[in-house]
Amino acid sequence: MLDIAEELNRWVEQGRDFAVATVVAVGGSAPRRPGAALAVDADGTAIGSVSGGCVEGAVYELCRQALEDGESVLERFGYSDDDAFAVGLTCGGIIDILVTPVRVGDRVRPVIAAGLAAAASGGATALARIVTGPADLVGRALVVRRRGTDEDGSRMSASHDSGFQGSASYDSGFRSGTSYDSGFQGSASYDSGFQGSASYDSGFRDSTSYDSGYYEGGFGAHPELDRTVAAEAGAFLDAGRTGTLEIGEQGSRCGAPLTVLVESSVPPPRMIVFGAIDFASALVRVGKFLNYRVTVCDARPVFATEARFPEADEIVVEWPHRYLERTEVDARTVLCVLTHDAKFDVPLLRLALRLPVAYVGAMGSRRTHLDRNARLREVGVTELELARLRSPIGLDLGARTPEETALSIAAEIVADRRGGSGVSLTGAHTPIHHDAGSAPTGRIGSVA
Repeated sequence: MLDIAEELNRWVEQGRDFAVATVVAVGGSAPRRPGAALAVDADGTAIGSVSGGCVEGAVYELCRQALEDGESVLERFGYSDDDAFAVGLTCGGIIDILVTPVRVGDRVRPVIAAGLAAAASGGATALARIVTGPADLVGRALVVRRRGTDEDGSRMSASHDSGFQGSASYDSGFRSGTSYDSGFQGSASYDSGFQGSASYDSGFRDSTSYDSGYYEGGFGAHPELDRTVAAEAGAFLDAGRTGTLEIGEQGSRCGAPLTVLVESSVPPPRMIVFGAIDFASALVRVGKFLNYRVTVCDARPVFATEARFPEADEIVVEWPHRYLERTEVDARTVLCVLTHDAKFDVPLLRLALRLPVAYVGAMGSRRTHLDRNARLREVGVTELELARLRSPIGLDLGARTPEETALSIAAEIVADRRGGSGVSLTGAHTPIHHDAGSAPTGRIGSVA
């Protein structure tokens, strides 16, 4: 539900009752990933989506029912060959959806409200909820925050001068969840009472510390359960992941098995565009469309202006390599070098190719590319480091205009991030959706 945190946070502030349906797990080809949510308030207003339209109507009715009876329910939707008009996913996938009422007076509401407020403010936040297990635990929640973050949840800056000592806590995939295999392992009969959160007798507690962060709320069960789930949710948060884990009721493999959904919300990844040229202006707009926090950097103050780049989050007038030395990057950051001028490119790329960022691309003709690579080798850049460089930048779309070139660059960034090939899907026999670098398909993860 953290994907619609801003809207839901407003509903909480307005005192609205609502129910939220959240994708818990997926199998096969499904349009939305774990964490995607649809919410319905008492007046029937709906926001969000869990399936791109396939099962929205049925899920809407489940939310209305949850608001009436106060009970949570876990439903599975799949594809039925027997009835083409049955409610299900026409893509052939399978999804499990948890529907939870969040009404004024529900004891789980303060915990969920804290998670929504933190996510809506841009903070790095994880919300963990028990979705299967003993009836008296289902629906309970805790919210995890990390130490070493400032008020808005952003990582504190760190030195880049020797091997990059800064935050590499978010992985470059920024992926959602772990898919089940084609058998969708795990029982569909999640009928263990699932009586919602009416028995949530622990209320909302002040924050509690664990090894690398702190959490609010709790499950009100074995004391180790809160601490173990908080630590696991912290690991999900570090990776920017949303998905499920299996754990025993006593915080290990002991006790009744529980399935916990962990939703992570992290600040938008950064896109840093070096070179305040017309192509950069188009790339800034595309970067914002893809939800990047975009910075434009150029040493020339006459070009690096707000008037030329009104959509940019930040404009920096500084030598590119000096700015990169002092700014914060992480493993989701993309660096787009559009200067195609050796005096800027060489010192900048020498540094950029040694940082644990997601993507480094440089503009220029093939002749410029060969000359630039030769200059980089002269200043000590290794072949392994050069292999990380995307140059000439972008996919082969036949782009001519700044807007087409920006689309080409963005397409390469998305393909690199999601593990796509960049080839046309027509006639291809490859998966439509990729989860680059994710765990092998199988059962949801477990905790020893």
